[in-house]
Amino acid sequence: MITTLVQIKMPAPMSLEKARDVFTGTASKYRDVPGLIRKYYLLSEDGSTAGGVYLWESRAAAEAMYNREWHAFIREKYGMAPVVTYFESPVVVDNLTAEIINA
Repeated sequence: MITTLVQIKMPAPMSLEKARDVFTGTASKYRDVPGLIRKYYLLSEDGSTAGGVYLWESRAAAEAMYNREWHAFIREKYGMAPVVTYFESPVVVDNLTAEIINA
């Protein structure tokens, strides 16, 4: 499995209330994305950085998502380019399902 961290430096700080509205408005875009297991939206405490943590079945699935159209969507939506960092996720602890998953 692959975890990606997407970070977007905001041109101006975003409030938690505004972030909740914006993120809710884009959440359906991530439903049924091939290979995406889970996505967490993120906002730094000072509102200067937004982004997400994504859990993927594979790097290929993640790379398919982060295409030119996705980058353009993020730039248009937030006014800044995203930075995507990839991490191997060899073990995942899921307390909701009471599972430890070895990838």
